[in-house]
Amino acid sequence: MIDPGHGGKDPGNLGKRSKEKDIALKISLKFGDYIEKNFPDVKVMYTRKDDRYVDLYERPVMANKAKADLFICIHCNSEPGVSAYGTETFVMGLSKDQRNFDVAKRENAVILMDENQERYEGFDPTSDESYILFSIGQSFHKENSLKFAQKIEDQFKKKVGRYSRGVKQAGFGVLWSTAMPSVLVETGFLSNANEETYMMSDHGQDAIASGLFRAFKEYKTEIESVN
Repeated sequence: MIDPGHGGKDPGNLGKRSKEKDIALKISLKFGDYIEKNFPDVKVMYTRKDDRYVDLYERPVMANKAKADLFICIHCNSEPGVSAYGTETFVMGLSKDQRNFDVAKRENAVILMDENQERYEGFDPTSDESYILFSIGQSFHKENSLKFAQKIEDQFKKKVGRYSRGVKQAGFGVLWSTAMPSVLVETGFLSNANEETYMMSDHGQDAIASGLFRAFKEYKTEIESVN
């Protein structure tokens, strides 16, 4: 299950010339196309294939109902006023690092757009205490999530030529209830003019998608060889 972040009334992070929701969708569709062309036996599914709003609760539910083997969220980062750049891939977990925590809170804020707040069992994306709820969420699939996340960052660094900020852990709502290995990929910073230009370009989107595909191919081969 490929999950292009945000969509519809939720634009996500904003660059000077772009919206996260648009870039995430384009990269996601390219990534899925690579898989379909090279592994026709693999069923590729999406939480959205156009510019529509899908609430944060529904995204992992879709993956669980489909019995997906992997859940891959595609996003773009932003730190206005800071010249941050590079990629980072997150797995579900509690982090003591304030910056990782801030990224998760920013992504989880979309919960406040959902009309049915009761589904989140009292979780408040602005409350530090609420993140304790996430402490046991993805523990069962954490090893494979970390394995896949590292392959993604290795591809970005060694093959795509991006600066890798590494694999990190944080309490992302979209990863909390998934019943399979899950990652959230921050493909670059829209707040950085050079990265925004790169991620808006067809070349940049294709390079990112191809890196994701190669990581998927490596992960698939490794997991199937064990099983």
